[in-house]
Amino acid sequence: MPKITYITPRDGARHVVEFTPGDDVMTAAVNNDIPGIEGECGGEMNCGTCHVWVGEGEREKFGEVDWDEEVMLDILDDRRPESRLGCQLKLDAQLDGITVTVATGEA
Repeated sequence: MPKITYITPRDGARHVVEFTPGDDVMTAAVNNDIPGIEGECGGEMNCGTCHVWVGEGEREKFGEVDWDEEVMLDILDDRRPESRLGCQLKLDAQLDGITVTVATGEA
């Protein structure tokens, strides 16, 4: 099974979990109880509780931010250039080993 690493910045912990190709970053996090990813809206881009930061070398693997995601990201206090909504980041086997940082990472 492919794996994704979530970094929670408050404690610096690295959470390496398996994902099912076809899931998204939010779903894989929720399924594995990753701190700081709640996915309250279930992937409808209405809450921002799946906000992650994607490293510079990995951003292009997910494609461009579309208009709807851009609007949601604009209301987040901790938005950065590397901000994305995990619910919009589809995972496939080629993304095995990718790392994201949980923007709201709890200790």
